[in-house]
Amino acid sequence: MARASTQVQEAAPEVDSIEGLPLPRERHTLIGQADAEATLLDAYRSGRIHHGWLLGGPKGVGKATLAFRFARFVLANPDPASAAVRAARDLSVDPASPVARRVASGAHADLLALRRPWDEKNKRFKTELPVDEVRRTVGFFGSTAAEGGWRIAIVDPADDMNAAAANALLKILEEPPARSLFLVVSHQPGRLLPTIRSRCRRLGLQPLSEETVVEGLRGLGFAERTDASTMAAAARIAEGSLRRAILMIESDGVALHRRIDAIMARLPTVDLRELHKLADEVAGRGADEAFETAVDFFQAQAVARARKAAAAGEGGRAAAWAEAHRTVARDIATVDALNLDRRAALLSLVRTLVEAARY
Repeated sequence: MARASTQVQEAAPEVDSIEGLPLPRERHTLIGQADAEATLLDAYRSGRIHHGWLLGGPKGVGKATLAFRFARFVLANPDPASAAVRAARDLSVDPASPVARRVASGAHADLLALRRPWDEKNKRFKTELPVDEVRRTVGFFGSTAAEGGWRIAIVDPADDMNAAAANALLKILEEPPARSLFLVVSHQPGRLLPTIRSRCRRLGLQPLSEETVVEGLRGLGFAERTDASTMAAAARIAEGSLRRAILMIESDGVALHRRIDAIMARLPTVDLRELHKLADEVAGRGADEAFETAVDFFQAQAVARARKAAAAGEGGRAAAWAEAHRTVARDIATVDALNLDRRAALLSLVRTLVEAARY
């Protein structure tokens, strides 16, 4: 989660950045994931660390922050048998150290971060992580480590890879160079190629507690500009994701959540005036975060209703809501890929949910 520095921002924005907040490579604190951190530290300290790690879990729970935190620790402590590694209680590194500064600036020669690139011509991010990005690992791992230690590649997230990129990653995972580490971040690990999953050690990160989300918001300075009740409401709605809580505060998502709740409570009846007003507000120019938040809320409602129906033994109703969720996800992906009309997409989304509610 993220704010790129002015220099980096002018050169090329970074996907999933949040203006005013640090990027994962710039963060020196990790909240709520002590068990996952300890697993990586113990594995490294053993001297027999697996070359590939699949860091899985919901979006916004600290996977990328942990990946950069581990990379920073390994690059700062290249000998797993050193006294410093043996004495370490966590993966922290002095922010003022040369390694930490280079990682934070994105300038460490032995660390390669792969993500969806910026399309300078069209002034937008590419919709996929293309094969050319993954093929950068060939030259990266084919050369000697600049500082004589480890070479580390972070894929963030692997969910964005197209088929060719996934196959290219698989090829290098099958024949890993010496002293190499692959940290593969994924919001939905089950959707990756089974062969990629089988060549990585899986490490799951859990959703954060509401208290931990509030702690994270405070640590990012939100207490200075947001009242406690709004932070608490955002943490409750965020379903364990600090990123989601941040976006809700930034886009007035708490109020938006209440409005969507009201719309969903009336289905299959729809207040068209309220719906069109909502669509106008969240699908306008410059409302990207509000649109993303609204879609997330509607999708979460569909999932919740599918689970409720399944728990009640209503298989047909559960299937209808599950299919509605899949349809919405597919349609929104098409909107993003083709830059289609978001207002029309939101109205279509609600029509899909109306049909599910009529089952």
